[in-house]
Amino acid sequence: MTENTVAERRKPLNKLHLQWIAILAMTIDHIAWLIFPGYSTHPAAIVLHILGRLAFPIMAYFIAEGYHYTRNKKKYLGRILLFALLSHIPYMLQSMSFREYGWLSLLPFATGTGIARFLNQASVLWAYFIGLLMLTVNDSKKCKPWQKTGLTFLLSVLAFPADWSCIASLVILAIGSNRGKPIKQMIWSMFFVAIYALVYIFALDAVYGVIQFGVILAVLPLALYNGKKSENVTLNKVMKWAFYIYYPLHLLILGIIGLFL
Repeated sequence: MTENTVAERRKPLNKLHLQWIAILAMTIDHIAWLIFPGYSTHPAAIVLHILGRLAFPIMAYFIAEGYHYTRNKKKYLGRILLFALLSHIPYMLQSMSFREYGWLSLLPFATGTGIARFLNQASVLWAYFIGLLMLTVNDSKKCKPWQKTGLTFLLSVLAFPADWSCIASLVILAIGSNRGKPIKQMIWSMFFVAIYALVYIFALDAVYGVIQFGVILAVLPLALYNGKKSENVTLNKVMKWAFYIYYPLHLLILGIIGLFL
């Protein structure tokens, strides 16, 4: 038995397994928002939202990995941007803002008060797109360190209104710029999530701020990832597009259901 075989047995999860875990967790989280609107403290709502935290770290990891492996980075960026734009209306349709303000919530920064007016105004795909731009800046050989810092700050401002705010972008930057260093990836990711949780605690809701730390649950499935794709080549090709299509589609369906509840 080779060392690779032993490693594979110790790490039984391939990319397809993690993709399904992320999609399932994301769906559970969004259904919980539908069933328990607002910042519900019902035990079932809290459990479902904690399980839902599994999705973000896994998705951020594969977004960063996709940037590393893609042969055409511009095409990859364009694909994420396209679906970020396509997801805007479905995302807002199922949001708490829509339930409170109706169609007015589809307009950026038209609803909410205080800092809430600038949060959750776009889907997480917008933050993912900005994260890829951050990786592009980080890898640039033309930019000096101080220029990279300044551009990263400006990109953070652009990502701020998205779901998971600029934190999602910075986590992608942390993962992508520390490839092969899982401990550093985890430490930096949790550092940024902690900042997000604190903002959530003081600006939105304390309980749901603490819930954000549920992302730590993703450490186990990511640790069990063997770095391989599924042996089913056709399924791999399908899954390449499945998330991009599923994301706005399931939000649209949940948003329509919410109109009748």
